[in-house]
Amino acid sequence: MSGEVPASRIEQLFELAVSSKLLLIGREALRRNKSHLHFVLIATDIIANHRAEVLKDFIHYPVVQQFTAADFERLFQIKGAKTVGFAKSDLAKSIYAELKPHRINEPLHPSKKPDAAPK
Repeated sequence: MSGEVPASRIEQLFELAVSSKLLLIGREALRRNKSHLHFVLIATDIIANHRAEVLKDFIHYPVVQQFTAADFERLFQIKGAKTVGFAKSDLAKSIYAELKPHRINEPLHPSKKPDAAPK
């Protein structure tokens, strides 16, 4: 035995996502790749203005808030990022299922307008 602590299920899924190149890193990359996006993950230590901007820009996608930027660095081997997205895939669906309890929005269906009043 190596004495290493086994990684949690979500950490194992993140490792697969990194090796499969399913991560979209940063808000600009997410904006450019919306057609490939399954969900957005933001750090718990993101500033309030950026959090609000992510929620506005990605109103049609689930947004999950979990982990700190330091956790992102450890889990995804990325420095300084507080916003990552996962490209559409079965793996992204599995990761989202694990993180869904931490979702902070209700994605708006693309055919509905955010300010449309019911008739």
